[in-house]
Amino acid sequence: MYEGKIGSDLTIEQGQEAARQVVINLLAAMKTHLGDLDRVVKIVKILGFINSAPGFGDQPYVLNGASDLLIEVFGENGRHARSAIGTSDLPFHTPVEIELIAEVRE
Repeated sequence: MYEGKIGSDLTIEQGQEAARQVVINLLAAMKTHLGDLDRVVKIVKILGFINSAPGFGDQPYVLNGASDLLIEVFGENGRHARSAIGTSDLPFHTPVEIELIAEVRE
């Protein structure tokens, strides 16, 4: 969807859209693996890596795109701990990369 650094190539809003798209991809992978997203008990934590231009310090605002979507999908069970880390580059110049930890039922 997007390529580049937040704060130079992309706006915070575009970064939020990229973060939402990452969550959509994560949910698709989870559904494939679990068979059904109803097995998700809670989103425990997300770790977001934000491809940031020098001097950019608003990584948490970018990650809000991911957090808001998880709450939209799972309600209160989508509320989670999180960390937003700025990085100088990501593979393929991806603007946002997210690791997600979820509690699931058998």
